[in-house]
Amino acid sequence: MAVTAPEARAADAGAGACPVCGTPVYEGYAYCEKCGHTLGSPTCTSCGAAAVDAEGYCERCGLRQPTGRDHAEIVLEGGAAAVTDRGLRRSRNEDAVALLAAGRSTVAVVCDGVGSSPRADEASAVAVEAASAALIRGLSHEEAFELAGRAVTKLATSVHDAPASTYVAAVVRDGRISLAWAGDTRAYWLPAGLPDGPPTRPVGRLVDGPVDGLPDGPPSGLADGPPSGLADGPPSGLPTGPVDARPDGPPGGVMLTADDAIETGEITAWLGADAEDVRPHVRVFEPQGPGLLLVCSDGLWRYLDGHPLPAPGEPQALARELLRHALDSGGQDNITIALIPLGELP
Repeated sequence: MAVTAPEARAADAGAGACPVCGTPVYEGYAYCEKCGHTLGSPTCTSCGAAAVDAEGYCERCGLRQPTGRDHAEIVLEGGAAAVTDRGLRRSRNEDAVALLAAGRSTVAVVCDGVGSSPRADEASAVAVEAASAALIRGLSHEEAFELAGRAVTKLATSVHDAPASTYVAAVVRDGRISLAWAGDTRAYWLPAGLPDGPPTRPVGRLVDGPVDGLPDGPPSGLADGPPSGLADGPPSGLPTGPVDARPDGPPGGVMLTADDAIETGEITAWLGADAEDVRPHVRVFEPQGPGLLLVCSDGLWRYLDGHPLPAPGEPQALARELLRHALDSGGQDNITIALIPLGELP
């Protein structure tokens, strides 16, 4: 490896060199006198230079450093499980997930930071934290969505510097699933015991109506990333009434949400200071048999087209299987999966 002139002079003088510009620096220096880089910074996981700034970026190669969110799993006592993973192409996980249980209820919230916005990982994290805390306290989906939106909006310095995130939340209680979402983060129903051919009866029913709150009681199993204008009514393409298996989405599942997106894929609703008056879709699904609720980011569902979903089974094992499928298919985005069992599964 070639040695630059500043590095050579530093070596001759028994000194080190600035990892960013190569200027000689001596013991006791707090920063480089030439470029101002703070010495003693963390080491970059990509280029190896001790040049990571306070925002987590390497000042030499520009890579944003990975965090503890690169891969995380959570399993609740009742069997519900979640996994979030950075994927193979992104330098940072900008998804966040919360999975909580209290009394007879289980709550899952998945948010996907919008990659074109600044600090998207912070947006998803604060949205998940605010919404899950609200839902587990018994607040409505609309109230939880508003609190999540406020939390994301507070991160902005202006409408031109506005972190943003998609949103989906699910509350499972007494065999019924209530959902709220904005953006393209999705929920699916995976019914148990489907025949190989078309189903002979509906697997559940989508209905409008009020969503009950949660009972009081301490939550358990919080896992939310880091340790810690739509019209009312059904969205386009999402029927109400009885729902058969496989009308949308991959074989073996029913998509319970409808993307807020145009044909080219750009989302039309999100949380953030630059979002217009966005209100969540709120729906209730009443399954007519056992199965699994799947809540996921587009890092998974983009690889589900034409791919048969596995039969419902042990949630943690199934979450890992779905993660492997997304990674084996390219892993181009962050991947987040939450699975909640309902009824007695085979």
